Amino acid sequence: MKFIHTSDLHIGRRLGEYGLADDQRTILSQLLSLIRTEAPDALLIAGDIYDKTVPSADAVRLLDDFLTEAAALTQILLVSGNHDSPERISFGGRLIAGAGVHLCGIYDGQVHRVTFTDAWGEVHVYLLPFLRPADVRRYFPDCDTDTYDAAFGTAIAALDVNPDARNVILAHQFVTGGERSASETVSVGTADAVRAEHFDVFDYAALGHLHRAQTLHTPQGTPVRYSGSPMAYSIAESDTEKSVTVVTLGDGGSCVVETRPLTPLRRMYRLRGRYDELMALDYYRDTDYPASYVQITLTDEVDIPDALYRLRTVYPYLLRLEYDNTRTHAEQDMTALSDADAMDPEELFAAFFHAQNGSDMDADMQEHMKALIDRLWKGEDAR
Repeated sequence: MKFIHTSDLHIGRRLGEYGLADDQRTILSQLLSLIRTEAPDALLIAGDIYDKTVPSADAVRLLDDFLTEAAALTQILLVSGNHDSPERISFGGRLIAGAGVHLCGIYDGQVHRVTFTDAWGEVHVYLLPFLRPADVRRYFPDCDTDTYDAAFGTAIAALDVNPDARNVILAHQFVTGGERSASETVSVGTADAVRAEHFDVFDYAALGHLHRAQTLHTPQGTPVRYSGSPMAYSIAESDTEKSVTVVTLGDGGSCVVETRPLTPLRRMYRLRGRYDELMALDYYRDTDYPASYVQITLTDEVDIPDALYRLRTVYPYLLRLEYDNTRTHAEQDMTALSDADAMDPEELFAAFFHAQNGSDMDADMQEHMKALIDRLWKGEDAR
């Protein structure tokens, strides 16, 4: 039994001032090609289909085009994520299930399961949309639903999974130990975390929510897999190769997890250097920097007039411009003075001097500073 697992499409998302429709269309086209090549039994999409609960007309049209083509090739199983509107994702679900597209957007306390059959018998895939404690408490008021972890455990127990069968879960949650990315919606601390051990009753957990592809394991060894987003949605992911996951279940619950690479329309880079270096033809001539999303850090000591406009003549997809020089270091040091209440007067003045000048006081300056502070502390005229 073979599945292609992806998640976090975030259709309709923007990157700064740039729309990503062409980028997303490119990735979805590659996903369709992979479906044709791999011939999976189903495509699993683990939430955050859209980037906003009320997607634009263009975003809806892009998803509609993709699902129409994909449904002609394989069955599709899809759950809603925390960015989605559960009601909008679920609309028309019973009608299009007959076309092999199975949607689970709203949690209603019921078991949503799709069963497949191969040479070794049945494989049950359970669909569980993004859950908040209140979602579960509504249907299980007498169970422990005070935290995300407790509520998720209650929802899993209600699935009544048969451990003697082969079972897969499609869900959208943050599992303790997962590595977050800057492009995700982050809760304070780990308040939204659920423990991996909840997935012990499954042979494979196909998850969405975290944008970096990664695999955790339950105490019993079940792969808890985040496929990651199919394209980068933050400059912090510029060093991340994107992919989709191909999982094959064999006899007795054996599970082989592989990846297939995806190539973005535009890559992401962090560039650093002096203005004249970055604008020189020899710097970017043999690269794809001008066709990519970039963040630029200038090291010039003097701010360059109209630097953003000028740099965009070479790097039209410049997302952000910042400086790293003596002035910015001083500003950072000044910010560090927020702990001033914990400093004595000599430490505070020394920190202020360093922030303003980018260097420490010499011995004579320190002695003079101490003498002035002593005289002021005693109420004497410091002149």
